[in-house]
Amino acid sequence: MIENSASKLLNGDTCLRTSNGKKSGRNGFVKKHCLHQQQKCHRPKEVSHIVGHNAVLYNKPFVESFEETPLLVAVLTYMGYGILTLFGYLRDFLRHWKIEKCRVASERDEQKDFVPLYQDFENFYTRNLYMRIRDNWNRPICSVPGAKMDVVERVTHDYNWTFEHTGTVLKNVINMGSYNYLGFAENTGPCADSAAEATVKYGVGVSGTRHEIGNLDKHEELEKLVARFLGVESSMAFGMGFATNSMNIPSLAGKGCLTLSDELNHASLVLGARLSGSTIRVFKHNNMQSLEKLLRDAIVHGQPRTHRPWKKIVILVEGIYSMEGSIVRLPEVIALKKKYKAYLYLDEAHSIGALGPRGRGVVDYFGVDPHDVDIMMGTFTKSFGASGGYIGGKKELIDYLRTHSHSAIYATSMSPPVAQQIITSMKCIMGEDGTTLGQERLRQLSENTTYFRRRLHEMGFIIYGNENSPVVPLMLYMPAKIGAFGREMLKRNIGIVVVGFPATPIIESRARFCVSAAHTKDMLDTALNAISEVGDLLQLKYSRRTRLSDDEEADHLSYLVSYED
Repeated sequence: MIENSASKLLNGDTCLRTSNGKKSGRNGFVKKHCLHQQQKCHRPKEVSHIVGHNAVLYNKPFVESFEETPLLVAVLTYMGYGILTLFGYLRDFLRHWKIEKCRVASERDEQKDFVPLYQDFENFYTRNLYMRIRDNWNRPICSVPGAKMDVVERVTHDYNWTFEHTGTVLKNVINMGSYNYLGFAENTGPCADSAAEATVKYGVGVSGTRHEIGNLDKHEELEKLVARFLGVESSMAFGMGFATNSMNIPSLAGKGCLTLSDELNHASLVLGARLSGSTIRVFKHNNMQSLEKLLRDAIVHGQPRTHRPWKKIVILVEGIYSMEGSIVRLPEVIALKKKYKAYLYLDEAHSIGALGPRGRGVVDYFGVDPHDVDIMMGTFTKSFGASGGYIGGKKELIDYLRTHSHSAIYATSMSPPVAQQIITSMKCIMGEDGTTLGQERLRQLSENTTYFRRRLHEMGFIIYGNENSPVVPLMLYMPAKIGAFGREMLKRNIGIVVVGFPATPIIESRARFCVSAAHTKDMLDTALNAISEVGDLLQLKYSRRTRLSDDEEADHLSYLVSYED
């Protein structure tokens, strides 16, 4: 699921030394990627190295950090899961003998001779671990998921198996969990007004597919705008972001093809690759040596048994990885793709609108040619405050998908007000609405991201990912602290997302913050103060990284800004 400590030290990952010059042991390493073609990205009191043969591909500093899990914390986390597992087996024993009431789904007595529909052992984790902290998920809200939201209060009387609404609403909860990167998830303003007008004119539903009577002029306008926004020849829009991956990859690859997938790719990419019937091989996260080895072996050995050449090789990567906050090493992936004549499928679900000086994703962030990416995929659910997804590329590619994509042929067309929401927000980002609102939001998101990440580092938390990524994972590790952190934050009127196994490795549970341009500095400070308070309460400040003084931090930031200019 995730690369080990050794693999992350490849490809420019650096073991930083402590301030006294003594190398830390396994307990306390900081792994940092830092690339630049001219000058070392150097923080005072830290030793950094540069990957010489890859640095020339980058025109700006590329800084990511993944601090090692402290050894004691790792041991205690494994012990915690072990104890929970033992108690789980004990409770299952009590349920079997009717001593404890069993609330899990089970077959009726008359179905006892059938193949079981509900596998008890497969649900072990759900019954005995997930149920303990289930109250942290699926919380209903009753407002726009903007910078602040209203959360419906609920209680449980049977240890999270069922919930009852109390009728109370928690008002003005600061929303640090929604993917509302540019703040377009709103019920006032030009986007909401234009969506309302589209609803009046077209209605809410289309009641047909694009191949039938569900192809509106708004859909064609949207696709032309997306192609222009991405800088590609053509594009196609879909009503669901998940299906954009899972239903289109099978149209692009099949038997006799090889799919090379990053180990931390989203479930939609994994499902699409599996449905395609192609051979799948996984490379270590963002590790170009691992990817190149797979490419080289594929060219040399060909298909298993027959050793015939692969029909095609497709590389699947994401722009921003939603659980790690890391950014794909796109210049290096493109270089390998060209070297070995492979195809590149780039999922920009979290990066489109959130990265780059013009908000055009990781391609814009690195300043690479959009035509070097064969299939550009993204969603409208994050930065555009809507729903659905798109694929962009050459006209031949899009024409092929229009007649072969299951998501295009069998799925109902995108809702007209949703299409209008995307059109209005995208024009705002491009500056075609006659205002500078889009550029202001892009700048505000960048400033908020830098400020939020820097403050968390200063507080002593372990933070993952790239310093420019608005996805900010804060490491919790222990299973008991997953639920405790979410509950304590909600008590302080902060809404967050906590994530644990199986969405993350078993010892790397975390809270995932999503920074938005809609957040004001006061909101961020309120959230940061609450995070610090809860961090002290639950003892979450695990970082052993050397903290910089104000002057040293200013020097480092001025170095990065000098290359931004």
